[in-house]
Amino acid sequence: MYYGEIKKYDIANGEGVRVSLFVSGCTHHCPGCFNQDTWDFRYGQEYTEKTQQEILDALAPGYINGLSLLGGEPFEPANQKALAGLLREVKEKYPEKNVWCYSGYLFDKELQAESRARCEYTDEMLSMIDVLVDGRFVEALKDIRLAFRGSSNQRIIDVKKSLKNGKIILWEPKVKRGLI
Repeated sequence: MYYGEIKKYDIANGEGVRVSLFVSGCTHHCPGCFNQDTWDFRYGQEYTEKTQQEILDALAPGYINGLSLLGGEPFEPANQKALAGLLREVKEKYPEKNVWCYSGYLFDKELQAESRARCEYTDEMLSMIDVLVDGRFVEALKDIRLAFRGSSNQRIIDVKKSLKNGKIILWEPKVKRGLI
């Protein structure tokens, strides 16, 4: 697996201050994508044990809420083995931290059902993700007022509650945002 960037103090891609990993490789090719460079599976740097340790170390401070996985596409089958390994270590070392993931694949129709995204690591990854922002970016539905997503078709899913209840449960922010 390759990755384009690691942001160690990200406040845009999930609730709170986060460490964000932008993986390489995406077959969706959404028009208007903000990160087209990462469509290439060999973009950036090779993901190694050193990279994984860098991410784990960056998660250590108490003010870091958790890890966000973006891309590219984290649920491309070529990326899932490495990410499942990372998530195992994150959950073992930092059980109090949450994991957000951004995917163009739909939770119920592509990640939980037979699709090109599913492989031997998909269910394990889903079991370790707390919040999933799903759905392809649709430029015609772009709205910069939306929190944590780029277009209004994308859903912010509470994965734990959804798996437990067998239906999609949308994520509710811990802090309600209002106009000042």
